Amino acid sequence: MEAIQFEKVHFSYEDADDAEVFASDSAFSLCGIDLTVEEGEFVAVLGHNGSGKSTLARLSNALLLPREGKITVFGMDTADEKNAFAIREKVGIVFQNPDNQTVASIVEDDVAFGPENVGVERAEIGKRIDFALNAVGMQDYRHFAVSRLSGGQKQRVAIAGVLALKPKVMILDESTAMLDPKGRKEVMDVVYRLNREEKITVIVITHFPEEALMADRAIVMNHGKIVAQGDPKTVLADEVALANCSLALPKSLELCRRLQERGVDIPDSFDAETIACEIAKRLHGKAVLAQDEQGMLLEDEVAGRIVCQNVHHIYDGETTFSSHALNGATLTVNSGDFFGVIGRTGSGKSTFVQHLNALIKLPTAEKRYKEKKRKKSAPVEETVLRVGEFDLTKKTTDFTALRKYVGMVFQYPEYQLFAETVFEDVAFGLRNFRADMDKTEVENAVREAIETVGLCYEEIKDRSPFDLSGGQRRRVAIAGVIVTKPEILVLDEPSAGLDPLGKKEIMELLHSIHKTWCKTVIVVSHDMDEVAENCNRIALFVGGKVLAVDAPSALFTTDFVKDEGGLDVPFIATIAHKLYEKGIEMHCPYTLKGFVNAVANAGRDGNE
Repeated sequence: MEAIQFEKVHFSYEDADDAEVFASDSAFSLCGIDLTVEEGEFVAVLGHNGSGKSTLARLSNALLLPREGKITVFGMDTADEKNAFAIREKVGIVFQNPDNQTVASIVEDDVAFGPENVGVERAEIGKRIDFALNAVGMQDYRHFAVSRLSGGQKQRVAIAGVLALKPKVMILDESTAMLDPKGRKEVMDVVYRLNREEKITVIVITHFPEEALMADRAIVMNHGKIVAQGDPKTVLADEVALANCSLALPKSLELCRRLQERGVDIPDSFDAETIACEIAKRLHGKAVLAQDEQGMLLEDEVAGRIVCQNVHHIYDGETTFSSHALNGATLTVNSGDFFGVIGRTGSGKSTFVQHLNALIKLPTAEKRYKEKKRKKSAPVEETVLRVGEFDLTKKTTDFTALRKYVGMVFQYPEYQLFAETVFEDVAFGLRNFRADMDKTEVENAVREAIETVGLCYEEIKDRSPFDLSGGQRRRVAIAGVIVTKPEILVLDEPSAGLDPLGKKEIMELLHSIHKTWCKTVIVVSHDMDEVAENCNRIALFVGGKVLAVDAPSALFTTDFVKDEGGLDVPFIATIAHKLYEKGIEMHCPYTLKGFVNAVANAGRDGNE
């Protein structure tokens, strides 16, 4: 039986009131979609930001209605208002931003909300809460306040809330984008098991090709149309077609193709073990040596340097909801670093970076703080937090000047967009930090910032930031921070939720800023390949502490990233580990380019 059927469906956000705003904006629209999803099927939907993926999801459970065409869910027409409740009971959606579907203050109450509203018996609700929280690894947080969870933890709770409903169809709209690699795998394993064992129909909207490989069928969307569909391995092997849709090959296949281009005779493969075996045949057991491509660091320069020692932070201290987010965090970020911060959800990463421009202040910096008398027999390790020339442990610090010095871009860019126009949003920081600038100087600075992030100033300056795509909003948020040209730029998950082309462009933008005027860039990320490709040093957070700080090629060589950190390693590191098990040592950068160069050059030497 068909679970969901689209018949020649058209949809546009235009109407009489906003036609002018969207007149030239084809993003978010659907153009004559024909699609059938069979009951029990697992379908992956891929596409660039603005291709219509999320619109397709919202149409599937009658949150939106088609302008033309017909959509049926288990035979029920979504256009008939009488069917709305029954359709939404059968089709559950997990959105990209968990705050959009959080309704209760305590975790277990939030998970229970859905079953309670559809009349599930009380005893059964308890079982479903246990099942759902265990499924997403949040059982230990059952009685926590949702507001005090990290972004990734909130996303797990949102997924649990839909799991507790036990819907016949589950749609995940980029819902693993904010999870760490292990958490993402755990959730996808749960979803896969529900599909296979419980016969729940699954539609996963994703930018991760590895998630799409789990599906029965992959669908690629481009500008509101379905441009390809079929077996995931076949669809995801067409590099040209994917590139035309701003998508990328799976990391395994990309490595194979880049090696092939360098003359390494290796077949296409999606399996790391197979790829390692093929590379090992070519290397003939020879060790591979290559230089890390490190930038010049300015370890002795104060500007752009961060020194953190024994920093603690407790949310909701002295209450039943208290949570120890930082537990003696200690590390140094040197001037000139393009620095990565990694760790599982809830490890303290976001809490740490929010200390760097005093969005979260140390207790000693609070105006009402009074130092407690210390017992001589109980020495306390000193807390140090210096950012450039600013001492963040003192009340007398000029925190306004600090916030000009340290720019912050949050996980969700829409949280820091608020003005009626893009121009006013980007100009806000200037008017707060540079009151001496005249109108012309402000306009020139805003123009420069908007064009620096790759947007057309004339086209976008008068538009509302809330009418933009996710990728455009991310850029506007960055523009609003870099307009003051901070010495240190901190970005919390800057590329999460973006398509591969958008991710690449954001990272190229950050490198350009770093090279030209920003001394230090700090990126918090769950994407291990992203930090390995871009960062010269990385800090691993575990339980509110810094477990290690090192270069990617050194950090990801060690087992504790997996064993203690609970993280996966970059795909290149996975291949290097497998080669080591086969007796081949890889001393090379854990970047695609560096690894391919090393293997290609070593292979030539070995064949001579």
